[in-house]
Amino acid sequence: MSRDRIYVENQGALGDFAFDAAVARVFPDMIKRSVPGYTTIIPMIGVISEHYAQANSHLYDLGCSLGASLLAMRHGVKASGCKVVGIDNAEAMLEQCQTYVDQDSHAVPVELHLGDITQFDYTKASVITLNFTLQFIEPEKRQALIQRLYDAMLPGGALILSEKIRFEGQEQSLQEQLHWDFKRANGYSELEISQKRSALENVLLPETAQDHIDRLKQAGFTQASQWYQCFNFTSFIAIK
Repeated sequence: MSRDRIYVENQGALGDFAFDAAVARVFPDMIKRSVPGYTTIIPMIGVISEHYAQANSHLYDLGCSLGASLLAMRHGVKASGCKVVGIDNAEAMLEQCQTYVDQDSHAVPVELHLGDITQFDYTKASVITLNFTLQFIEPEKRQALIQRLYDAMLPGGALILSEKIRFEGQEQSLQEQLHWDFKRANGYSELEISQKRSALENVLLPETAQDHIDRLKQAGFTQASQWYQCFNFTSFIAIK
């Protein structure tokens, strides 16, 4: 695993964060050291997939990046006739994902698509995962995307939504500080933390947990709740 050193040197005028080749090379280390609870969420996606996957259906991983949640879904599904479909708009990430899929010997078929998840033609979905993906979609497009996914989902299907969230009042400051402490404990310097935060400022746009719950229910999901939270990172499950 290559060490994330993207922001170790002072870069002066920072551009927006992008999922480019440099990030793809270090992404496993970056996300493990940056996202509290990530190593718990990934295997639990496999557990949830096993419970909700329906025979002859599709399981979608949207914004699949290098395929960690995609492979968890692939190994979790026990229903017959299923296919796992990964979609991402970052070519460098998808190329590396294909390498990991090719190295994995599980029998459940996998398809990867380079494209826009807000425009993809979804069908017969029993499990859909957006693992820290919706936060990078323009806020005005989020409700339409969730509605699109709901409409493509089979009755009884599950949507797994993991997100960085924001809070009201002093809670926001507390959770931010704990997140930064987490990154310090994982070896990131003050410069790295500051520069990464600046690069993400206009790219990663978090919402409150209630915003997400309200959006899921507005789309039509009968159940929508948080199943996991660590500091300002959480995961929801919604059932059609």
